[in-house]
Amino acid sequence: MIMYFLASYLLGNVLTAWWVGKFYKTDLRHHRSGNLGARNAGAVIGKSAFLLTFLGDALKGVLVIFAGRYFGFEEWAVAMGGLLVICGHMFPFWLKGKGGKGIATFVGIGLTFNLLFAFAFIVVFLVALLFIRSATLSMIFGYFAYIGSVLFLNEILDAWPIVVAILFIMYRHRFDFKQSFDEQKWKRS
Repeated sequence: MIMYFLASYLLGNVLTAWWVGKFYKTDLRHHRSGNLGARNAGAVIGKSAFLLTFLGDALKGVLVIFAGRYFGFEEWAVAMGGLLVICGHMFPFWLKGKGGKGIATFVGIGLTFNLLFAFAFIVVFLVALLFIRSATLSMIFGYFAYIGSVLFLNEILDAWPIVVAILFIMYRHRFDFKQSFDEQKWKRS
């Protein structure tokens, strides 16, 4: 199991945006937000870079969850693999802890770890998006719905590492949340 945990963290260190940037001869760390994630790749290089980065980072999450289940680990250990792949993505050792923000990797984990939790996230995110019209702010509601479904279904013993991962992701996005909140028209009225 220790090898699974280590492999999860190391897989997280494979930052798709870095490789996409290399392909396009662009170091994304020196453009716009400097973040090595899908959003920055899309803003700097274009839609194809966004899509490639998003899919590559989401695939990391999918692979970790599937691998944990393939080896028959307990659910908490599979969830720990999910937390570690996100930590590897957000805090890659080879870039001195300056990686992505974890959303795409979380999407891969969320869709494969437990579909009920993912469904709660998606439904609440989409409903919030209709009213708020900000994907960044709607994400907050989606994350709380995910955590709420974990608590409601009494799965905290198995899913606590993913809840911790969500808290890390939300912390990493704290400035994005504030910026999006400040940009909302409804706030000014």
